[in-house]
This record gives sequence, structure tokens and C-alpha cells, in this order.
Amino acid sequence: MSQSSLKRVKATEIELKDRLVAINRVTKVNKGGRHFSFSAIVVVGNENGVVGYGLGKANEVTEAIAKAVDDAKKNLIKVPVHKGTIPHEVLAKYGSSLVLMKPAASGTGVIAGGAMRAVLESVGVRDVLCKSKGSSNPHNVVKATIEGLASLRDAFTVANERGLPLSNVFNG
Repeated sequence: MSQSSLKRVKATEIELKDRLVAINRVTKVNKGGRHFSFSAIVVVGNENGVVGYGLGKANEVTEAIAKAVDDAKKNLIKVPVHKGTIPHEVLAKYGSSLVLMKPAASGTGVIAGGAMRAVLESVGVRDVLCKSKGSSNPHNVVKATIEGLASLRDAFTVANERGLPLSNVFNG
């Protein structure tokens, strides 16, 4: 998915909550010993259709998380959420991670694993069925999930693009 097709949102007017997805300790061995640094991946969202992710690297965990949150606020997208679930089924791939997301009936809950769950809860989806296949690397799973959510279109958008009345597109 190209960067231009994403529905960008500004972080200034929104109250965002951040969720830590993963922290990775990286070791570099020098002549004088080992040097540790940390990378963190964070998802931010307002739980009402806006979500973004970011990666931060630093010598301290708290600095890495702060950098990741700042990066995530620069990469926000708008996602259509219909009655607490996604409008239609979507399959997305990033690297060797493949994610499948299906809409679910009210009361089902978020049936998803760690990295996908953080993204879906941050966007405000309450009922969804998900499956992650291939690589379980949190970085690629988060990116594939964001890519899948960015490709979602609601009935109003489809009707406008096709030039049809909403009743011809929407069956429910």
C-alpha cells in the first residue's frame, strides 16, 4: 500500500492513548565490553477510529518508548469502524507476516494475538476475529495490521466512489 493512499490525521486535536507492543534489547560487543541499547514499538490511538505506530531506539527503555510515541503520533491514519467492528473482511501482508481480520457479531470481543490486539484495541474495534500467519515478529505484524486497517472502506466511501446511492451498496 502506498503512503499517499493512507488517510492521514493530525495528532494535535486528538487525545491519544499509547500501548507498548514490544521492547527489544540489542547488544553490541566492543573491545571494552558489551553495550546495550533498546528498541520499542508502540501503538497510539484514540479508540475511536484513529491509530498509528512508531519505533524508537535509545540507550534507555524510557527514552526508547518516548521516541516511539513521538514517531507514532506522526503516522496516524483514520480507520472506518462500523458498530464496533470492521466493515468487511481484509487480508494484509507485510514482509512474511500475513494477517486476516473478519467482522464479528456484537459481544464477540477482540479475538486476536498480542501485537494485533494492541492495534485493534487502540483503533476502537470491540468485536473482530483475527488470525496471524507466517512470521510472528511484532514489528511486521503491527505493520501488516495497520496496512489492512488502512485498506478498509465503509459503505459511504464505496457509494461515493462508484456514484451510486447508498442503498445499492449497503446490505444491512
